[in-house]
Amino acid sequence: TSVDLKLGKKVNEGKTKEVYELPDMPGCVLMQSKDQITAGNAARKDRMEGKAAISNTTTSCVFQLLQEAGIKTAFVRKQSDTAFIAAHCEMIPIEWVCRRIATGSFLKRNPGVKEGYKFYPPKIEMFYKDDANNDPQWSEEQLIEAKFCFGGLSIGQTEVDIMARSTQAIFEILEKAWQPQNCTLVDLKIEFGVNVLTKEIVLADVIDNDSWRLWPSGDRSQQKDKQSYRDLKEVTPEALQMVKKNFEWVAERVELLLKTKSQGRVVVLMGSTSDLSHCEKIKKACAAFGIPCELRVTSAHKGPDETLRIKAEYEGDGIPTVFVAVAGRSNGLGPVMSGNTAYPVVNCPPLSADWGTQDVWSSLRLPSGLSCPTTLSPEGAAQFAAQIFGLNNHLVWAKLRSNMLNTWISLKQADKKLRECTL
Repeated sequence: TSVDLKLGKKVNEGKTKEVYELPDMPGCVLMQSKDQITAGNAARKDRMEGKAAISNTTTSCVFQLLQEAGIKTAFVRKQSDTAFIAAHCEMIPIEWVCRRIATGSFLKRNPGVKEGYKFYPPKIEMFYKDDANNDPQWSEEQLIEAKFCFGGLSIGQTEVDIMARSTQAIFEILEKAWQPQNCTLVDLKIEFGVNVLTKEIVLADVIDNDSWRLWPSGDRSQQKDKQSYRDLKEVTPEALQMVKKNFEWVAERVELLLKTKSQGRVVVLMGSTSDLSHCEKIKKACAAFGIPCELRVTSAHKGPDETLRIKAEYEGDGIPTVFVAVAGRSNGLGPVMSGNTAYPVVNCPPLSADWGTQDVWSSLRLPSGLSCPTTLSPEGAAQFAAQIFGLNNHLVWAKLRSNMLNTWISLKQADKKLRECTL
């Protein structure tokens, strides 16, 4: 609990939270939520009993989901009912908004667009945090020309591109996570900061029920987000109770975002234990996606009856399975499996330098009616299985989406570094 934590000086105070230094945890701060709800830059504000705890639960779950997927965030851990610990960041004063469906301020700024217009890919907008001027919309050019520097990092084209890319990925991961609850994530507002220790841009601040629009069954009239408070004609105790119920509804369901009903597993079949190290790589890569993986030894040439018996074992228990066939020389394993199961089979032959060019044809050239694709990289075989499971497992999909983003970011940063050296 926060009792054990020594609080330092207050670093910052916003409309709905306070930020404190933590003398015993250098590089970290405590984000303390308040029982306060506001709208229109605090033109309307009310005390809402229990809002701090609801907001803290929501933010902690959302950040945990994103962090486990591989998104870089400032979140460290939930500390108490109403506070969490985060890496100390210098905040970049931009609200990044990502929209799938046109509604709210977008319609006011773009007359002629009807509510419900869908953006593919989702639309990204940015707003400069400036209460006096009502958070004006900014262009990328304005952000670059502002020549901001936070936490020792200059905000230039590379950093703007990284934030824009990250905003889209974060939105898509949360959109997918809400789908199993039959809930549409309409739009999302986030902020980034520069981690003062690592000098990295990370997702910071909070993501709670004030940060998005959520429409159960895609129906605006059922909205569960802060819009239900903004829309009130007048704030009565009954009206506030209704808003609080909506917030509680979200806080209860947000914990389900960390779970998935769909199971899946990879079963790696190897022709002999001499291929074990190749198979261990597949298993390790599966683990990174959170996919259970079992290793078995069987030869379709030397023991076809046993191969089919093992196959039947995994078909009979109702767990969706992807088989990976690992056989060098003449690969009979993949094709035999593919001809005898309706489950996906992937070939991942361990090729040797001397015979690899000849051996690979036994995996590529198949009799008609078979369909086992071949990938030579063990990590690639695991990723292919993950992409199959990701179709109905949002946690696996989130890791795939996050990997794409992080690969893109590292290329972008490598390019920037190289150009700085050669300039």
